[in-house]
Amino acid sequence: MEQHLKDWRTIVTGAAQGLGEAIAWRLAREGAFVTVADLQAERAAEVARAIEAKQGAGRALAVRVDVTRTEDAEAMVDATVRAFGGLDLIVCNAGILISGDILEFDPAAWRKVIDVNLYGYFLCARAAARVMIPQKRGVILQINSKSGKRGSFRNSAYAASKFGGIGLTQSLALELAPYGIRVNAICPGNLLDSPLWVDSLYAQYARRWGISVEQVRAKYESQVPLGRGCTYDDVTNVVVFLASDQAAYMTGQAINVTGGQVMD
Repeated sequence: MEQHLKDWRTIVTGAAQGLGEAIAWRLAREGAFVTVADLQAERAAEVARAIEAKQGAGRALAVRVDVTRTEDAEAMVDATVRAFGGLDLIVCNAGILISGDILEFDPAAWRKVIDVNLYGYFLCARAAARVMIPQKRGVILQINSKSGKRGSFRNSAYAASKFGGIGLTQSLALELAPYGIRVNAICPGNLLDSPLWVDSLYAQYARRWGISVEQVRAKYESQVPLGRGCTYDDVTNVVVFLASDQAAYMTGQAINVTGGQVMD
């Protein structure tokens, strides 16, 4: 397989499981050095060891990071630079989803979603830019959501954080373009085979609506013009494209990966 990111120095936040782990593996297969960054330190270390077992010693690094802490974000970038000699790409994937009716939503929980999904993105991008600006090159990608393009029912905190993420992406793209740094966002549709859905959302929605788990899945698939949920490969294909020089003239974009469900 042609490696589009051979020997790139990369970071993926929220990489201990789910989509973040899939992104870390894809970058590794594309030839990159990968820092697996996550609040779950032991799980991040397992992922990094598994990558090294496949790709070779020294190809992955595990770092514990709370993306809402400035010192953690900076330490994550510093550890990557020490291990790999620089930083070419950061994928800001770490995020949480807490939903609720506006009258019942705990304000502390609402704020936590903003802190992780938006403030955490800002801190990680800021730490990366500190290294990339002197290099005069680099790529910053945010994993956003279709909820960054369209309001989400009883999901105001998540949608607000993702709408804000697109604004931050565009603003950073303008600010960092003179230094050769590109900043883009990716907006996936529903990842219907992800742990969030399989371990939680299917059962929640089935109870709420009085239908089966299979019917819940069919309901969400029916909302997509292409007739299926988003997969990790759908997202990682776009990650690699936007990171690579094939997208050298793209910055400040929020790319939908929704099977046609969102087209704006």
